[in-house]
Parts: sequence; structure tokens; C-alpha cells
Amino acid sequence: MLYWFLVPLQKQLGVLNIFRYISFRAAGAAVTALLFAFIVGPWIIRRLQGMQIHQVVREGTPDSHASKGRTPTMGGLIILAATGLSTVLWMRVDNRYVWLALLVTMLMGFLGFLDDFLKLRQKRAGQQNTGLVERYKLTGQVIIGAALGWYLWQYPLSQLPGASTTLPFYKYVLIVPTIAWLYVPFVTFVMTGTSNAVNLTDGLDGLSAGLMAIAMLTLALFAYVMGRVDAAQYLQIFYLRGAGELAVFCAAVFGACVGFLWFNCHPAQVFMGDTGSLALGGALGGVAILLKSEFLVVLIGGVFVVETLSVIIQRSVFKWRKFRYGKDYAMANRFFRRAPIHHHFELAGWPETQVVVRFWILGVLCAFVALSTLKLR
Repeated sequence: MLYWFLVPLQKQLGVLNIFRYISFRAAGAAVTALLFAFIVGPWIIRRLQGMQIHQVVREGTPDSHASKGRTPTMGGLIILAATGLSTVLWMRVDNRYVWLALLVTMLMGFLGFLDDFLKLRQKRAGQQNTGLVERYKLTGQVIIGAALGWYLWQYPLSQLPGASTTLPFYKYVLIVPTIAWLYVPFVTFVMTGTSNAVNLTDGLDGLSAGLMAIAMLTLALFAYVMGRVDAAQYLQIFYLRGAGELAVFCAAVFGACVGFLWFNCHPAQVFMGDTGSLALGGALGGVAILLKSEFLVVLIGGVFVVETLSVIIQRSVFKWRKFRYGKDYAMANRFFRRAPIHHHFELAGWPETQVVVRFWILGVLCAFVALSTLKLR
């Protein structure tokens, strides 16, 4: 929005020409989101505390998590507010890439908000805190993913076919499905997968927010080079006209996550809840899809992938052993001490802060591996 107000005034004040540069506006979006999170965070936390919107502690979590039942949740509202405000303020409002990324994020956040809100109502009514029925939540994720896939298929954003994707480590390899509509379920799978992966990872103070900050900063770099014809030609990647503006959105999410970490670091004053985790997962998957880098997100979000696989392995092994040897044996011989895997390391004796920081380090490692694909082609 600032672009449209200030750039026309550059003839009178030449310094305003700087608003033409995506790099400047991306930095501005990150700083704005960070500062806005600092400002609005305490007010939102007080409101959540006053409404007694507290975290639901799952059965079987380590004993150190018992006190977290008094910590307010739905702090994802801080992330959504900071991301939305800073993105609209610093983006070019005629860019479809950013509007789609922002829309998907907000819709996923609304879905998570419904889940958190229903948990609050059920708690007050003395019912089991199940929140939104799992199949309804999955249905909502599928609808959002399918709608995005259909739109990109029917209304391509760049010169490349709408129903297409690329491969990391390969230059100028474009995958176009023989049956075009298969792209829609592919996008749906990516969206549901990333949103659920971030949701599963959100179990320790600062873990998801820190990993998302690393992932979104990495995607901001990819968006920037893919949106510059000179950089794309030099790196031998596909040029996506207009995609560079996604760097502004990614930077806004990065700033919002770092600002949220101020309140979410150990010991956490607030948790993001499904409101934040589903929204961030939607942002991660949405940007990857818009950049036609769906397979790249497996590298960038490697920790999220491992967290999800740990849950799948745990459940699969448990069901097999229950069927083969009985429930008591399956309960006593779990594959992991507890899934997701961050709880496994907690029960193995790692302090919570140690698990979080080490997983952040692994997230940085994944980011470097993903960035290496720009040259290793």
C-alpha cells in the first residue's frame, strides 16, 4: 500500500524511489511485523488470560508440561495480526501472488481458530476437549488446498503452465502432469501436509515459531531470486514474473514469528494454538506451491517432515504390535518413548530448551541444504 502512495511522489522527493525495491519493502515488512507483535502481544495475552483460554495438556506428555495448563493459547492471533498488517502495508496491492498467500494463511488461521474456540466451549461445558472434529478439520484443509490448486490450474500466475511444478537440484526441469486436474489433489496434499506438520511440531516453547522463522526467511530468498529475471538466468532456475513480491509476505511472517517468540520463548507466556500453527503451515505450503517449489519445501521444512514421520511410524508400529502381540505388549514396547519426536528426546533426558535450540540448529542446516540447490544443478 505504501508503494502506491509514495512512489508517485518520487519526482518531488527522490529518496522515495527506494520503495520500488522489493528488498527494502521486505525488510520494512519484517520490522513492522516484529514491532507490531511487540505492541499488540501484551494486550492479546491479557485478553486471553481474562477469557481463561488456556492450553490443553495432552495425556502422556512429560511431567514438566503440567504447569502449561495455565498458559493461555490462541496466541496465533498475534502472528495473524502482525502478518496481515505488515503485508498489506508494504506489498504491491496488484500482486496476485501475495494476495493468494495471505488468503490461504488467514483461512487456515480461521480453521485453527474454530478448533481452539470449540475446545474452550467444551472445557467450560465440562466436556472432553476435542475441539473441531478431526474429519471436519481435515475437510476444511482439503477445501482450502483444492481451491488453491484449482485457481492456479485455471488462472496461471506466470508464463509457466498453472498445473506444473519443478524439481530441486535440476535446472529448467518442469513437471506437467499428463492429466492436468491431477495437479489439484497434489496441491491439496501439500497444503494439508504442511499445515498438519507444523501443527504436530507445535509442542514445546518456541519450537514451531523459531523453525517457521527460519523456513520463511529461506523462502523469502527463493522468492526474491525467482522474481528477478537476471538472478533466475544466472542461477538457471525458472523466472516467475511477479513472484518476487512474495519476499515481502515471507519477511512479514518471519517478523511476526520472531515477535511472537518474545512471548513464546521458555517459559512461554502464550501458545500459538491451532490458530497459529495451522496458519503458519498454510503459509509455508502456500508459498512453496506459488513458487512451484513443492518438493523444495521438504528440504526447507526437514524438521517438520521428521516430526510428522515420527507420528506416522509410532502409530503404525503400535497398531501392528497391538494386532500381533496384544495391547499390553504394544503399550510397553513403543517405537519412540512418545511422539512427536521432540517429546521422545524430552523423555530421554534432554531439557526442553535444549531440544528446542538443537531443533532450531537442524532447521538452519535444512535451510542451508535447500539454498545449496540454487547452485548444485
